[in-house]
Amino acid sequence: MDIDAWVWWLIGAVGLGIPLVLTAMPEFGMFAVGAVAAAVTAALGGGVVAQVLVFVIVSVALIAVVRPIANRHRTQRPQHRSGIDALKGRSAVVLERVDGSGGRIKLAGEVWSARTLDADTSFEPGQSVDVVEIDGATAVVM
Repeated sequence: MDIDAWVWWLIGAVGLGIPLVLTAMPEFGMFAVGAVAAAVTAALGGGVVAQVLVFVIVSVALIAVVRPIANRHRTQRPQHRSGIDALKGRSAVVLERVDGSGGRIKLAGEVWSARTLDADTSFEPGQSVDVVEIDGATAVVM
């Protein structure tokens, strides 16, 4: 039984896809794509040298282009903040007098307990304050 070269390249691509899934190393995926490109070359009648060149060129090009982009995205912090991080820096309206010992504010449509950052400062109802941090269930404002 004689198997065409393109089938061997596809078997190689699957073989390279297995460690990609098991180790989460994207380089294996890039080599798998190179193997698929070599399989296409073999199916179109390209010789062994052309198949190997396509495999090497596609794999190296993907590693050279995709890997730096992936590393850059991995090291950057996401721009979308959620949870209590999304509340920091927002404005709120004082509902009940807020001082160093407590009070109430309306923040993001919800009523929150609050205290001032500076114990000597106080805010009266109706005033606008900025949330500096969230301490448990209490907003620290200034």
